[in-house]
Parts: sequence; C-alpha cells; structure tokens
Amino acid sequence: MIKVLLVDDQELVRSGLRRILRRKDGFAVVGECADGGEVTSAVAENRPDVVVMDLRMKHVDGIEATRELHAADDPPPVLVLTTFDDDQLLSGALRAGASGFLLKDSPAEEVIRAVRSLAAGEACLDPAVTGRVLNAYRATSPAPQTAVDELTAREHDVLVLIGGGRSNAEIAAELGISEVTVKSHVGHIFVKLGLRDRAAAIVYAFDHRLVTPR
Repeated sequence: MIKVLLVDDQELVRSGLRRILRRKDGFAVVGECADGGEVTSAVAENRPDVVVMDLRMKHVDGIEATRELHAADDPPPVLVLTTFDDDQLLSGALRAGASGFLLKDSPAEEVIRAVRSLAAGEACLDPAVTGRVLNAYRATSPAPQTAVDELTAREHDVLVLIGGGRSNAEIAAELGISEVTVKSHVGHIFVKLGLRDRAAAIVYAFDHRLVTPR
C-alpha cells in the first residue's frame, strides 16, 4: 500500500485525488493539508511514501513547502500538480527538491503512474512541458562540473535511459541486466556526477544533450 499525503488548498481537488488514488488500487491517503505550512508536521505524523503538492496556495506555497520538507532528514518524494503551465514555477519546484511534476489536466492514469513511480524511487516529469521547464531550470541553476566521460559505457547507457524517462525495470529489460545492477549503476551515476536524485539526472541528461525531451 502506497501512503499518500495530499496538499492543495481546494477541497474539490483533494476530493478528486482521493477518488483517483483508491485503496483497491494500492493507495492509502493518510493525510491532507490545505496549505504548505502544514506539510512538515503532517509528514512527521503520517510518514507518507509520496506527497502530492499544489504550487499556488494562500500562505505557504508548494515551492517553499517542498524546500522546507527537503531540509529535514529522509523526506518523501514530492509530486507537484498544478493548473499553471508556468515554466518558472515548475523549475522552481525542481530546484526545491520535487521529484516530478504533472499538470492537473493530466488523465487519472498518469497521476496513478506518477505516484507509483515516485514511490518506487523514480522521477516523473510531464512530457508536455518538460523541455521548456528544463530550459528554465538550466538558466537559473549551475550545471554539475563533473564530465560525463567519467562514466563507464554502461553507466552512460543507463543515464541516457533515465533521461528518456525509463524506470529501473524498463532499463533492466532494455539492457538485459538485473534491476539490482541498474540500481547500482544509478547510485554510481549520482555519486560521480554530484546529482541529488533522478529528476536532477534527467536535467543533466537534457543539459548534455544525451536526450531531447518531447
């Protein structure tokens, strides 16, 4: 069962997410917040596997809430959901530590897939806006200085597939290796390139033109 914390100042949106993230599909909504200022305490109390976060809220917005959450030890991954197709907002969420973002008009199946991906340690960036958002991210965030040629050939292959949005299982199947081996390669990539998480690896792959977002 994947435990989810919902953060949105609109009850209607939270209600809709509760209907999408159903217990019979393997989800448990363990808490809800109407403002970003409530998130840190709600996470400490409910220990969710994933936080689904709105960006625009009246008092503490989703970017600041994500930043505060990631200042704590062992924070859960944050999936940003927003109605605003705003590149700067979404790139700000990535800089704050979000592991993925989707627009709120995404199909229910995409929301389910994204939450499952984050719970499994993956990243999920909405392909409809990824290219523009990563351009905005790159313009305001320094790129890692470590050269990609420090990676082994296999690590390079894994990074390219991460950049293409593949999960560990998909990478394992495509390269003909085990998921355990993929996880080992991913860990080495993060260390060698000084990357924080999978979302940062996607940005790195985009910056170094290893992949081109749709």
